[in-house]
Amino acid sequence: MEVKPGYKQTEVGVIPEEWEVAQIGDLKPFVTSGSRGWASYYSDRGSLFVRITNLSRDTIYLDLEDSKFVNLPPDASEGTRTQLHEYDVLISITADIGIVGYIDYRVPTPTYINQHIALVRFDPSKTSGKFVAYFLASEKPQKLFRASTDVGAKAGMSLLTVQKLQLALPPPPEQRAIAGVLSDVDALIGSLDRLIAKKRDLKQAAMQQLLTRQKRLPGFHGEWEMKRLGELARVQRGASPRPIDSPIWFDENSSIGWVRISDVTRSETFLRETIQRLSTLGVQHSRPVAKGSLIMSICATVGRPVITEIDACIHDGFVVFDNLKADKLFIYYVLKWIEPEWSKHGQTGSQMNLNTGLINGTRVSLPPRAEQAAIAEVLSDMDAELAALTQRRDKTRALKQGMMQELLTGRIRLV
Repeated sequence: MEVKPGYKQTEVGVIPEEWEVAQIGDLKPFVTSGSRGWASYYSDRGSLFVRITNLSRDTIYLDLEDSKFVNLPPDASEGTRTQLHEYDVLISITADIGIVGYIDYRVPTPTYINQHIALVRFDPSKTSGKFVAYFLASEKPQKLFRASTDVGAKAGMSLLTVQKLQLALPPPPEQRAIAGVLSDVDALIGSLDRLIAKKRDLKQAAMQQLLTRQKRLPGFHGEWEMKRLGELARVQRGASPRPIDSPIWFDENSSIGWVRISDVTRSETFLRETIQRLSTLGVQHSRPVAKGSLIMSICATVGRPVITEIDACIHDGFVVFDNLKADKLFIYYVLKWIEPEWSKHGQTGSQMNLNTGLINGTRVSLPPRAEQAAIAEVLSDMDAELAALTQRRDKTRALKQGMMQELLTGRIRLV
């Protein structure tokens, strides 16, 4: 393969001529891992204790939402060796290998690690730990980590192997510049994550207030009434074509979707690209539902309501609410609100499920029709705002991945 001027072919790919390839060990870092036996030091408060669950493949920064704490006695020698410092790089070395973390000023001190995590500490005047963390979290190193993980259930990586990991290294000023740019994008993603979480909390509060009569919208004063779902709709269970795995039931050119529990587990809407297509013969042996129908899962992921985006068929893990005598979007939000309650009342077997009798008998509080529509519009607007923010966050994440590919390989150079 021809290499363009100013670049060279190396063990880690094509990189700029002034970059070098080095193993982690060549940089003379301090490398260690946590020790066993920390359980006896667990405490409700104290020093932060970092585990693999605090690392993420989405970002090099620690997720401290689910934190453990330890209280070490003054004579605990392991505390000195495994205590984290700013600029440290963390790498998971057992089971789910190669999740990378970076310690910055936001991580409190003292903080310690367990035996499943390796710590790599560079001389910050010679090597940027943040750059190394981003490099190890990029596509090519992660492929190597995944290959190691696939070796078996007990896959692990020794500290010697950690020191043999190869890096493509620009001069230190460029390392810091690249890390700074990627860190800025991570900061934007983090701010979007926090905004999305805040908007979700606001929507949840709005649902509680508006769907339980704690708060009325301006201009509405009519009485609410209690109705059973069976009075508001004809609740019909889906049907599965048999044999379900036969190719005669499916046709990728069909316009009729085949909705499965896995579709609502992954998403609350059925996108045209993501669901299977059912042939005409398959449609004859299952329950069709028109575009815009309100359906709900009653098996495994119980109580998840969805308004279908295309004509579809549902199997017996769903019910459809036909002939609704209420605002459809309002009932959708009512079902969303009571979704957590379904699992408390469903039948258990090999997996959780709901029967139509329970659904028909469930009582809901219903305002006048105009108020139903107004409440649904408020909640729908909040959902639309959440969807826009989520899409922006996801696009920013994709942009970051592209930037990592370009900047960490030197394809694009910073001025």
